[in-house]
Amino acid sequence: RQELNYMKDIESIALDNSVKNNRSTLQPGDQLIITVTAKDMDVVKIFNQNYSSSTTITQYTAPSSSNLPQAIPVSGPTYIVDTDGNIDFPQIGKVNTKEENIETFKTKLADRISTYVKNPVVDVKLTNFRVSVLGEVARPGTYVIPDGNTTLLQTLGLAGDITTYGVRTDVLVLRNVDGKFSQQKIDVTSAQFINTPYYYLKQGDIIVVPSNSVREKAARVDPNTGLYISVSSVIASLVIGVLALTKN
Repeated sequence: RQELNYMKDIESIALDNSVKNNRSTLQPGDQLIITVTAKDMDVVKIFNQNYSSSTTITQYTAPSSSNLPQAIPVSGPTYIVDTDGNIDFPQIGKVNTKEENIETFKTKLADRISTYVKNPVVDVKLTNFRVSVLGEVARPGTYVIPDGNTTLLQTLGLAGDITTYGVRTDVLVLRNVDGKFSQQKIDVTSAQFINTPYYYLKQGDIIVVPSNSVREKAARVDPNTGLYISVSSVIASLVIGVLALTKN
């Protein structure tokens, strides 16, 4: 029996632990747009250098018959997190992002900038947060998540959901964080996975939905089987016709 429902036991699962995993930490290669504002904007000009030209990212939303992904231009002072987890910020110098998510990094930067500016407001956008979905989904591919915050279920939704040939009890998540590779199989029919580190996805995660036995059997069938049957039918018809003419 194919299980098609998600999180059937959601009522019985405590959600406290999921809050701890709801923010992805920044990783080397992350592209950040950082802007600093204050009451006196002239004072913060020095912190808004490295201004990039407009970069277009694609905003993905839940699919519908008329809801297509939208391209949104984003521009601002742009920084790339280096292999040591640092960015080089004007006036301040190197700022480390290890173990920081976007919210905690905003606070960290604001604290550093407050040495020079009274009550600075820091905005950080992650513009290249990508996750990939492979296997038995309607639209496999790589998706850019502009706010850098998405769950496994939301991403499956972006990919058009698991097909009826996908195994919902054996979804694989592949992850590489700070050079450490991990993998976890998830049963999305149970709400238990909400309280695991794999409910909220991280930068570069790959989701693989395996095929069920019906799909695997179909894949093993010779794709030319239909052609062989058609040709055999034509030949049989011709033979029958020849025999009928011979008897006459």
